Amino acid sequence: MSPVDPAVALPDKAVDGGWKRVHPASPFVRGWVALAAVGFFFSRDAFERMLQGRDFVDPNLTGRVPWLLAGGAVVLLLTVGGFILSWYFTRYQVAEGFVRVNTGFLFKQQRQARLDRVQAIDIVQPLLARIFGLAELKFEVADAGESAVRLAYLPIDQAKQLRASILAQAAGVVSEPGSTEEIREAPEHVVLSVPPGRLLGSLLLSEQTVGILIGAAVVVSTSVLLENTAIFLALIPGILGIGASYWSAFNKGYNFTAAISPDGIRLRYGLLDTQAQTLPPGRIQAVMVRQPPIWRLFGWYRMHVNVAGYGAAGNSDGAARTMLLPVGLKSDVLRMMSLVLPDPGVDEPAAVFNAGLEGLAPAGHVPAGTDGFVTTPRRARLLAPLGWRRNGFLATGTALLIRSGRWWRTLVMVPHQRTQSMALHQGPLARRFAVADLVLHTTAGPVLPRVFQAGVTEAVELFDQQAARAREARKRQTSEQWLAQVAPQAPEVAAAAAQTEEPQTPNQEDRHDG
Repeated sequence: MSPVDPAVALPDKAVDGGWKRVHPASPFVRGWVALAAVGFFFSRDAFERMLQGRDFVDPNLTGRVPWLLAGGAVVLLLTVGGFILSWYFTRYQVAEGFVRVNTGFLFKQQRQARLDRVQAIDIVQPLLARIFGLAELKFEVADAGESAVRLAYLPIDQAKQLRASILAQAAGVVSEPGSTEEIREAPEHVVLSVPPGRLLGSLLLSEQTVGILIGAAVVVSTSVLLENTAIFLALIPGILGIGASYWSAFNKGYNFTAAISPDGIRLRYGLLDTQAQTLPPGRIQAVMVRQPPIWRLFGWYRMHVNVAGYGAAGNSDGAARTMLLPVGLKSDVLRMMSLVLPDPGVDEPAAVFNAGLEGLAPAGHVPAGTDGFVTTPRRARLLAPLGWRRNGFLATGTALLIRSGRWWRTLVMVPHQRTQSMALHQGPLARRFAVADLVLHTTAGPVLPRVFQAGVTEAVELFDQQAARAREARKRQTSEQWLAQVAPQAPEVAAAAAQTEEPQTPNQEDRHDG
C-alpha cells in the first residue's frame, strides 16, 4: 500500500516532518469540566450569599479577598497552562502507512494504527464540540476491542476530508504522487430514518418502564401498609438514575438515519452529541432482531449487531454503536436485512424472514416445520412449554437463521463465513429428552447465536453441515460484491463509486474479513 501523502490528506501547515496539531480549542472542549469545577469552588459561597440576600462578600473575610482572588487566579492559570501544554504536545501524522497520535508532556504516549487495517472511522461531535464546529475521529481497526486511535479535535470539514482520504488510501484509491486533488467524502443514499415520536414511544413502552411501574406499585403498597412515607426519600437516587437512563437512550437514538455508501452502511444519530458511524458489511458478524411483547401491538422491532473491533459493548456508548435499528417497523427490518445480507440465499427472502420473526410450528408438527424451520421435537416440550414451537433454525445458501422466544421474539442471523467456531451443549435434562443446544461463536457483542433444544440428530447434522458451509463461504467471499448487490437500492451511489474506483493490486487482502 502506498503511504498517505500528508500534503494531500491535510492541506494545512505541517510541523516537524508531517506532524500536525489538533485545533487549539481541543483541550478546552475535553477539559471544560475542570474549568467549571474551579469556578464552582471559588464562587459557590458568594453565589449562595447572593441568593440569600446577604452581602456578596463575607465581611469577616474582607481582608482575605485579595488572597482568595490571587489563589483562584493561580489555579485558573495553572489549569489553562495545562490545557495549552496538552494542545502543544498533541500531534498526529498520517504517513508511511500509519496514522499516529502523540500525546502528553510529562507522560508521553504514542498510539498508531495501520492504514491497511483501518476498517472504519467514526465522526463524533459532543455538544461543546458542535458549538466550536469541531469533531473527533475514532479509528476502528481489525481485531481491536476498542477504538485504536482517537483524534480530538479537528474542524468538522477537515475531519471529513481526513476521514475520506484515509478510507480511500485503505481501499487502495490513491492519488498520483504530488497531486493536490482533494478526495471528497463518499456519496450516500438514505434508506430509512426513525421518527422522534416512535423513539419516545418505544422508550415509554419498554421492558424497563414495565419494571418501573411494578416497582412503584410495590413501593406505594409497602408505604401504605407500614404508614411510612419516608421510604419515598430513599427512591430519589433511583428516580434520578432512571431519568438519566431514559434521557441517554433518547439522546443517542434521536434523529437515527441509515444510508448506503460505498464504504458500507452509514449510521447517524444523536440529539446533543452526534455521531456518524460506518459499518462495512464485512465487519458485521451477526444480527439480532428482537420484539418485546408490548411492541407487538405496534409492530415494532429493534436490531443489534456484533461488529468486529467493537468488543462486548458493555457501556452505553458501545451499546449505541452496536445498535443497527433502535425501533422500526417490519419493513424497516427487512430493508436493513437486505443491506446486511444482500443475497439471502433463498428465492423468497420476505417469506423466510417473516417466518423467522413471527413463525410458529403447528402443535402436531414434524421435525421440519411447514415454514422450513427445524424446531424443538415435541418430546421436549416440557423443557420449554411456551417456546418449543417457536425455537428453531433454518440454513439458507448464505446464512444460518435462528429463531427463539414465544413472548420476547428473537431472530438471529449469522452469515456462514462469520462462523468462527461452534460447540454442542447437552445437560442432564437435555440428554433425558434427546435434545442439544448448538452455540455459534462470533466476535464479542450483544448477539449470542444459540440454537435451543434441537433434536440430537438434527443438532449433530447442523454442526457438521455448518462447518462445511462456513469453510466454503470463506473461500468465495469478497467485500467488493456488496455495493454491486445493493446497487438497485442506491444506483446513484454505485455510479459515483464506479467512477472513482481503481484496480487493486493482485495480492491485496480483503480487509473487511473481520
